[in-house]
Amino acid sequence: MIPGPFSYHRPATVADAVKLLSTLGDEARPLAGGHSLVPMMKLRLATPDHLVDLHGIAGLKGVRRDGGKILIGAMTTQHELLASDEIAKSVPILHETALLIADPQVRYRGTIGGNVANGDPGNDMPALMMTLGATYRLEGKSGGRDVAAAEFYQGAYFTALEPDEILTVISIPAPAAGHGYAYEKLKRKVGDYATAAAAVVLTMAGGKVATCTIGLTNLHETPLLATDAAKAVIGTSLDPATLKKAASAAEAIMSPAADARGPVEYRKHVGGIMVARALTRAAARAK
Repeated sequence: MIPGPFSYHRPATVADAVKLLSTLGDEARPLAGGHSLVPMMKLRLATPDHLVDLHGIAGLKGVRRDGGKILIGAMTTQHELLASDEIAKSVPILHETALLIADPQVRYRGTIGGNVANGDPGNDMPALMMTLGATYRLEGKSGGRDVAAAEFYQGAYFTALEPDEILTVISIPAPAAGHGYAYEKLKRKVGDYATAAAAVVLTMAGGKVATCTIGLTNLHETPLLATDAAKAVIGTSLDPATLKKAASAAEAIMSPAADARGPVEYRKHVGGIMVARALTRAAARAK
């Protein structure tokens, strides 16, 4: 349970961090909150020769509004998200989801950038970012580029992030005023990854669903957008038959692993239940 030897670097700017990652190559890893990387290092499942600590880069922290977008620095912690008035006002589902991540001790250290960037299918934020239509700003030796969250995840722990790039900012279009939202998460105990989870953001008009987006967590090797399930509820009042249809459509794209959280069919079944619950609660919140 002791990591192997490594060299420690603490750059002061994004440019310095990118230069270090580019120069040191495959033997270097960026360090954000460390909740994924450090345990792997202790088990010798990851043995980087160099750690590039991003905590010294002041520009990677903070939440601000820029017109119709909410910009979140990648090194902003889950605790800081929970303390942000802008998040609570503009993107309350982000506040709700952050509160369900692990426990207070982890949230004080864990960052939103680390949560979305490493491609762990069990992390809560990736599916939520897809649901919200977020975009990630990636900075590397060739410059910066923007990648939609929906295009970022390629497989378990495989993303569009190049070895010399770091994620610097998450940009979220501010949801419509009066939107409904919910993040439903089933887990075995406090602090655990989801057995299944679903994020819903919708708007209502005349008592019927006008727009809807549904994201799924830990029900595939990547986060998922349940587009057919979302289409199934448009123009409906979310009656029981529609909720059942949406849950079935979501289950059809699920492909969870059988593990200690349960067999495949169980996890798909409860995944459908999370979708129905999130839809119901989001609709009740919509104005």
